[in-house]
Amino acid sequence: MDFAHSPKAVELIARMSAFMRDHVLPAEEGYRDELAGGADWRRWKQPAIMESLKERARREGLWNLFLPHAGLGAGLTNADYAPLAELTGHSLIAPEVFNCNAPDTGNMEVLAMYGSAEQQERWLKPLLAGEIRSVFCMTEPEVASSDATNMRATAVADGNDVVLNGRKWWSSGLGHPACRVAIFMGLSDAAADKHHRHSMVLVPLDAPGVTIERMVPSFGVYDEPYGHGEVSFKNVRVPKENVIAGLGRGFEIAQGRLGPGRIHHCMRVIGAAERALELLCARAEDRVAFGKPLAQLGGNADVIANARMGIEQARLLTLKAAWMMDTVGVKGAMSEISQIKVVAPNMAQQVIDAAIQVHGGAGVSEDFPLTALLGYARILRIADGPDEVHRALVAKLELRRQRARREAAGGMP
Repeated sequence: MDFAHSPKAVELIARMSAFMRDHVLPAEEGYRDELAGGADWRRWKQPAIMESLKERARREGLWNLFLPHAGLGAGLTNADYAPLAELTGHSLIAPEVFNCNAPDTGNMEVLAMYGSAEQQERWLKPLLAGEIRSVFCMTEPEVASSDATNMRATAVADGNDVVLNGRKWWSSGLGHPACRVAIFMGLSDAAADKHHRHSMVLVPLDAPGVTIERMVPSFGVYDEPYGHGEVSFKNVRVPKENVIAGLGRGFEIAQGRLGPGRIHHCMRVIGAAERALELLCARAEDRVAFGKPLAQLGGNADVIANARMGIEQARLLTLKAAWMMDTVGVKGAMSEISQIKVVAPNMAQQVIDAAIQVHGGAGVSEDFPLTALLGYARILRIADGPDEVHRALVAKLELRRQRARREAAGGMP
């Protein structure tokens, strides 16, 4: 198992680190000042500073690095892209700067892997260029969406069309002013086996019958200009050519989409933990109470040491999962992918919470990015499958592995 970065990755890490230091982190305050504010997503706008950063990143070749497909992205392996994803996790605005933000990354991967030539021309090209944004509509308010077989929204073939009905929410990115298309997952054949009942369909957001109901706040924040939308589909009619890969292939596509995306999420949240630890250490050394720096008070030395150890453990496990995806594929790495999806956000939540505590009242203010980073880490414990679902899969695969080991040993424990 070799975690050494390729020469190409080493060079990109150095250039992205400099870009983050010189351009992205200094832009955070100005970006925030440009936001419209409030729940009315119709007033939201893309800060001009973001467009400037995107153009600079593209000129410098720091663009679409997540995409391994030849001619579309940088051609990096999962293990090589992982440290770059970690760097973008230091700032919540960074992923869009490099055109590596969710859910667009997953949607671009879907279109690159499964999309028709026409779908790629109409939607993938402008997404790759950063000209439009997209949204993934899967989670539903009426059902436990951690079990995707519960989905009630429908995508039913009708002649040359597919008719969509249902309500989705937590559709991240729906409020972005440049969001133009949704990938809708719905039930298309209730009589088929449970993994061939659903389909994914491309839906222009201006199609008749598509109604954005609201942006759902999280911890009182609307995540402008992206948002997490609730959207209804009422007799939305699109041509069959908008179905991705064919009717009944929704689960197959979903599994192909989630593997790399979980690596990206976990490395970004590790980056968020790293930034929190940087802030924690700076505060602990600069702030004095009871005649001593905070770093020398109470158990703060243990807090710092535990944070460092937790970050290193999570990073190594995530790199192992990325390496396995590159060498044995998603199916061979299913346990490790689920493990990191539990380990990394929980670790980050603990580290960021510790940083907030060391900052005192400042930690829960907007003078530091800690509350936003904490919300991100906490949400990630639900997004792309809650902790409990991932733990169940890890246990299932471990029991299977142990049974096979016992059988090979003639039943010996």
